[in-house]
Amino acid sequence: MARATLTPREDREVFVLPLEVLPEHIDANGHVNNVVYVGWLQDAGTAHWNARFSEEDRAKWSWVATRHEIDYLRGIEPGATGVVARTWVGEPHGPRFNRYVRIENAEGKVCAQGVTEWVLVDAATLRPQRIPPSMLTVFEATSAD
Repeated sequence: MARATLTPREDREVFVLPLEVLPEHIDANGHVNNVVYVGWLQDAGTAHWNARFSEEDRAKWSWVATRHEIDYLRGIEPGATGVVARTWVGEPHGPRFNRYVRIENAEGKVCAQGVTEWVLVDAATLRPQRIPPSMLTVFEATSAD
């Protein structure tokens, strides 16, 4: 059964992270290994967070992944270039945010897509913290997007 392609929310910023396909990413089937995609989901979320929040904010808050779900739609071949991750966040629920990621090839075809549930924690205590409304505004789309 084919899954519907994830579509970014119009009210959220879509952050784009270029991805490099390295020789060690290729498995015995001749395409990027599934484990690499999990790392790319995490890399996309971390890069978005690091790009939008100050060093002070990043020292105060941290994120813990509690769940990953990935749909593999088409393989990425060795030596592929122009591969990107597009990511955006969903609606906050207390300390939880779902982050959506699409991995696309150079032609813009979705090769994999996934959702990770992240929990905001106090960086010192690692205790969950409710996502402040001010944090959500950073992830909102702007009129220039």
